[in-house]
Amino acid sequence: MREIQTRAATRADIGDLSQTLARAFADDPVMKWMIPDDQVRRRRLPRLFAALTKYQHLDHGGVEVAASADGIGAAALWDPPGKWQQTRGDELRTGPIMLWTLGTAVLRGQAAAELMKKHHPEEPHWYLAVIGSDPTVRGGGFGQALMRSRLDRVDAEHAPAYLESSNPVNVPYYERFGFEVTGEMVLPNGGPSLIPMWRQPR
Repeated sequence: MREIQTRAATRADIGDLSQTLARAFADDPVMKWMIPDDQVRRRRLPRLFAALTKYQHLDHGGVEVAASADGIGAAALWDPPGKWQQTRGDELRTGPIMLWTLGTAVLRGQAAAELMKKHHPEEPHWYLAVIGSDPTVRGGGFGQALMRSRLDRVDAEHAPAYLESSNPVNVPYYERFGFEVTGEMVLPNGGPSLIPMWRQPR
């Protein structure tokens, strides 16, 4: 059994954690809708997660990794209360990076982002933007260690938490941690659904 340690991510982790998340989301329904070509998707996802981590989440202090002696097995991108929404300056800074990262898929990425923003709860909360485990360690407790690590802090603050599941298969997993389905967001042009989930304060 590998010993799993959770810790805050640093800039030095961005390369490894973005590769881990890229493998975790390689067959995700929303990512397949955004970037249908398998080879292109596998090439672009590491750049996407690196950009999201570096320019959107890392400075908020909510990015964590679960690692063993073999390296980073899972990563989570959390935003603390009041920090989930990009400022206009953030959007202007990340726009060219997202265009370079996603290419023509940037329009679908924008459509997904707008839909998520429209349905995002207004009440202050911890937001789990992304969590994923490398398929080679899935079921090995890495994701669970990450969830427990951050939810312990969320509960210490008596704060609610929110996420959108991009894969319906994962909904029961999040329910085990106390998240409850609050609706469904259907992406345009025959896209899949995002499942919003809310966790009440403890």
